Amino acid sequence: MDQGPDPADRLPTIRPYREQDLAAVYDICVRTAAAGRDARGRYRSDDLMGDLFAGPYLFLAPELAFVLDDGGRPAGYVLGTADTAAFARAYRERWIPRLAGRYPVPPVPAVSPDDQMLALHYQPERLLWPGLREYPAHLHIDLLPAVQRAGHGRALLETFFGAAGQAGAIGVHVVVVAGNVQAIGFYRHLGFTPVEVADRGGIVYLGRRL
Repeated sequence: MDQGPDPADRLPTIRPYREQDLAAVYDICVRTAAAGRDARGRYRSDDLMGDLFAGPYLFLAPELAFVLDDGGRPAGYVLGTADTAAFARAYRERWIPRLAGRYPVPPVPAVSPDDQMLALHYQPERLLWPGLREYPAHLHIDLLPAVQRAGHGRALLETFFGAAGQAGAIGVHVVVVAGNVQAIGFYRHLGFTPVEVADRGGIVYLGRRL
C-alpha cells in the first residue's frame, strides 16, 4: 500500500511558531549564538542565549515569530517586535520578573562572559536608540547549517516584514557584531543599509524601510 512521500523528504516550510517549538527554538539559538557558530558549553547554562534572544520575543510577541519547519521540527526561525520601545518596557515589566531567581544580577563592571550577557538581560533599555522612529521594529533570525544558503533566510525575513508591516511598523533594524561579515553581507543583500549610531563597542546597526 502506498504510504505517500516520507515527511523527511518534503521541503522545509515556514509556519507560525507554536508553543511546542520552544525547546527547538532554544536549541537553534544556542547552536548559532557564537557569530553563527555553536555556543553550547560556553556559558553556565545553554538556556542563557535563548532566555536573552529568543524567549522574550516568544513570550511578548509570539504573533511575530515564525519557524522553518524541516519535516516536523524547526531548523530555523525569525522573531522580533514591531515596536522596540514598547518591547523594552515590557521586557523590564514582564520578562525580567518571569525569570526572577534564575540569574543573579551581575557585578558592575561585568567581568565574566556570563556576567557580560546578564548585563544585557538587566538593561533592556540598551535596545533604545535615536533611529527607532524610522526603524521601530527589530528582529533576530537564525538557521541551522543544514538549511543555510538555500533561500530560506530571505523567505523568513520576507514573512517577518509582512507581519511587522501589518502590525504598524514602517521600518525594521538589526544589530550585528561588526566582525560578523557574513551576516552583514546577508542583510545588505536584502536591502538593509548602515544606520549611523553612536559607538556601541563594535556593534553595527542596519535598517530597512517596510
